[in-house]
Amino acid sequence: MFTFADGRHNSLSATSHPESALIAIPTLSSGESVPVPKTFAAHLLAWYDANARPLPWRENRDPYRVWLSEIMLQQTRVVAVLEHYRRFLKKFPTVQKLAAARESSVLAAWSGLGYYRRARMLHAAARVVVKEHEGVFPATSARLRDLPGIGRYTASAIASIAFQEPVAVVDGNVERVVSRLSGCPLSGDPAWKYAEGLLDSTRPGDFNQAMMELGATVCLPRQPRCLLCPVAKFCATRGELLATRPAPKQRKRIACFGLARRRDAIYLVQRKKTESLMPGFWELPQLTPKKGAAIAFSLRHSITITDYTVHVVKVEDEIDAGGKWIPSTRLSSLPLTGLARKILRRAEIL
Repeated sequence: MFTFADGRHNSLSATSHPESALIAIPTLSSGESVPVPKTFAAHLLAWYDANARPLPWRENRDPYRVWLSEIMLQQTRVVAVLEHYRRFLKKFPTVQKLAAARESSVLAAWSGLGYYRRARMLHAAARVVVKEHEGVFPATSARLRDLPGIGRYTASAIASIAFQEPVAVVDGNVERVVSRLSGCPLSGDPAWKYAEGLLDSTRPGDFNQAMMELGATVCLPRQPRCLLCPVAKFCATRGELLATRPAPKQRKRIACFGLARRRDAIYLVQRKKTESLMPGFWELPQLTPKKGAAIAFSLRHSITITDYTVHVVKVEDEIDAGGKWIPSTRLSSLPLTGLARKILRRAEIL
């Protein structure tokens, strides 16, 4: 039985797993090591082979598709990405098509996913791949990190999945899995070292996807499905929740926007290029509603820790907000803020 520095015990032992030897994985700054059976990877990969979700970016190992999915999935749930991924890939099926596109077209195709800096970095990276690498993606995580918008996790994910480089990945899901496996809250380098020790070097891409899949579908933040876990017998906590910081309290705000239509055009305002949030995007003019103004409809919209109640007022008079009348036929190709898109869909204009 292995004992942690703080006196807690890990139930894993050579006796409890006679069928396999143990590998010692350094995880803590104190030098402590956590023993994990070598059969861990075999159990995990067998489960993944039988249960992996049929996601569109898993249909092949095309590095362009893998890269696109990884950028889209940053800070975004899979269910929110699926349709955006299909539409974006249809419009920009290759890295060459993406590199040749105007930034405004890329932003318009990205609209609705949020965190628009990702789209700008995606576009910039595509141009580097085409201009400096003749349209061929670098095949190692080290060289991939030279591309705009690609950090340690993304580079390792692309390199392992598309090129089978034996490097581990750690995202939020994997961090939670290794923390529960080890019985210690792990993050940063200790989490990466632990994941690297578990890695199956013969199938690194599948192993990394299996670890992420396990965290996303079984080893959940709350109410983990331990009875369905293929590696539960290797787990030090068996789903015991680790101490986490409380989520920040959501703030409540009210906002009002004017919806003005003239023949077949909508009045929109473009955000300044110097704005820190969604620079250059188009939105409806924000108003201070007059007393007794008739509200056409209301909806809810959330941005990080703020929940907005949004009132939309139909405007008949000319608006002096420095905007432009945009033909309805151009709206689908215009980079609209997520809220503007939501309002226009509710008004059945988009």
